[in-house]
Amino acid sequence: MRKFTIVGGGQSGLMVGIGLLKAGHQVRIVQNRSGEELAKGKVLSSQCMFANAVDHERELGIDFWSETCPQVNGINFIVPNPDGSGTKVIDWAARLDRSAYSVDQRVKIPRWIEEFQRLGGKMVIADAAMAEVEDYARQDDLVIVASGKGEVGQMFLRDAVKSAYDKPMRALALTYVTGMTPRAPYSAVEFNLIPGVGEYFVFPALTTTGPCEIMVFEGIPGGPMDCWGDVKTPAQHLAKSLEILKTFLPWEYARSKDCQLTDDNGILSGRFAPTIRHPVATLPSGRKVLGLGDAVCLNDPITGQGSNNASKAAAIYLKRILGHGDRPFDEAWMQGTFDEFWDYAQWVVTWTNMLLQPPPPFILDIMGNAQGLPALAHRMANGFDDPRDFFPWFADPNAASAYLAELKGA
Repeated sequence: MRKFTIVGGGQSGLMVGIGLLKAGHQVRIVQNRSGEELAKGKVLSSQCMFANAVDHERELGIDFWSETCPQVNGINFIVPNPDGSGTKVIDWAARLDRSAYSVDQRVKIPRWIEEFQRLGGKMVIADAAMAEVEDYARQDDLVIVASGKGEVGQMFLRDAVKSAYDKPMRALALTYVTGMTPRAPYSAVEFNLIPGVGEYFVFPALTTTGPCEIMVFEGIPGGPMDCWGDVKTPAQHLAKSLEILKTFLPWEYARSKDCQLTDDNGILSGRFAPTIRHPVATLPSGRKVLGLGDAVCLNDPITGQGSNNASKAAAIYLKRILGHGDRPFDEAWMQGTFDEFWDYAQWVVTWTNMLLQPPPPFILDIMGNAQGLPALAHRMANGFDDPRDFFPWFADPNAASAYLAELKGA
């Protein structure tokens, strides 16, 4: 039996912790809020998880919701006409090969904490400062930091080579609602790209009060969707959400105009700089700790990959830990563990960062052609489950041209 401490009990931290307990190890998770506090607090994310990421939860026996959570069956991509006519210049949809799911983390995390403790894990509700992390590192075989917040999260230095941006690229907001007219003929992530303004996507989910829809707003800084600073109350937040839809996306407003908030805590707004950090931090004592999840790979939510990345990172870290035997978890092993995750995550980050810039002509060409090429629309929709499949054809004009010619020839 080996001893582990994980600072941060979110998607990735709890998955690794539960996996280690099931393998017979001793695990302590340290975080600053209890399951009850999380359940009663504000929403934390939008967390639409695609099938490959959900598979990792199932492998650990902690997918408690697929039978009851509303399914996300496809992707619908829309670009409104820039002339303000309320029409669409691009509109295509395709089904996912396997359904996606979104479970409010106020539902998921408390249930996972309960499972973690049932399996014998020790949950410590406290702010972990540097002194505490030093103690954990002295006592245990490995300390993993799965939270990017506070003094401990800031130990991991920004990787300037892997981080494309040093400032927030979007003003973000979430609105959890009920009463929306369901999308027909099947549920989907409706992704609206509004040139020069930002993005809006919406999809069904499961929250504390039951089924809902999650509205996600991504406003270009300084633009008309960067408008949340004066919003002070839940009612104002909902009103601002509907105002944006009415102004820029009338088809979305038509099915949302009678919505109500799921609860007063079903809202969130803010902004952050997408950042990749070096995965190994050195404590004042010289001991090393390993970063996981948002602590080292903080992605903009424009592609909906945050929780998916966390799940896939957890699976890789867990496999690496369990395969390491009784050997020490030295810096080389830590770096190698992150590098194995980065072999996958680099493609997610590259794709996400591309979408944060105005789309070049060849990308608009791809998006437009998907309307008449069902095979292209299907591939793009299912790329959300494994973004590696977008490369090279989504990133290189020549590869894109060759791929489109191949599809049209077929």
